[in-house]
Amino acid sequence: MRFLIVGLLAVVVIASVVVVLSALTGNAASVPSTTSRPASQPAEKIVTQKAMFGAGCFWGVEETFRTTPGVVATSVGYSGGKTKNPTYEDVCSDETGHVEVVLVEFDPAKTSYEKLLDVFFGAHDPTQVNRQGPDHGTQYRTVVFYYSPEQQKAAEAKKAALDASAKFKRKIATAIEPAKEYWIAEEYHQKYLFKRGVQVCH
Repeated sequence: MRFLIVGLLAVVVIASVVVVLSALTGNAASVPSTTSRPASQPAEKIVTQKAMFGAGCFWGVEETFRTTPGVVATSVGYSGGKTKNPTYEDVCSDETGHVEVVLVEFDPAKTSYEKLLDVFFGAHDPTQVNRQGPDHGTQYRTVVFYYSPEQQKAAEAKKAALDASAKFKRKIATAIEPAKEYWIAEEYHQKYLFKRGVQVCH
């Protein structure tokens, strides 16, 4: 009888151990892993700067800047005059005081304002007054509109260096003025040459 009781107790103990081990194993399997994938890093935001130039008919000037490395975006419009929200016809009347300009957005990590000035002075004849090629009128005057004292200083230094180099037979006529309100031109003027598969106006 004693052996029977001992045997039964042994069976009970073994069964209890099995139940406890099963419970522990089940709980362990249900614990979620604390290891997770690192959060993806957000794309680094590009901090761009603006530049604005007048160098004659804005169609060709925009195409030149549009294809310049480091330039993020371009658009053409009117600036420097007295008329609010002028149309192309208004500006062509030569009575609004506006200039045909190109607004350039660029990545300073990939190009510099000084390099854009080189493009600007190389894209037109900066010695001509109120004209470029067959286009004449104050809307075609050569001008740098600066957005900061640093841009002003760079433009003035570049102009002085060109005059000192005697690269041109005449003095540089380019005006250097603080940026004024920019009025974007009509849609059909935007990327005008690119849309037509050509690179120059004349």
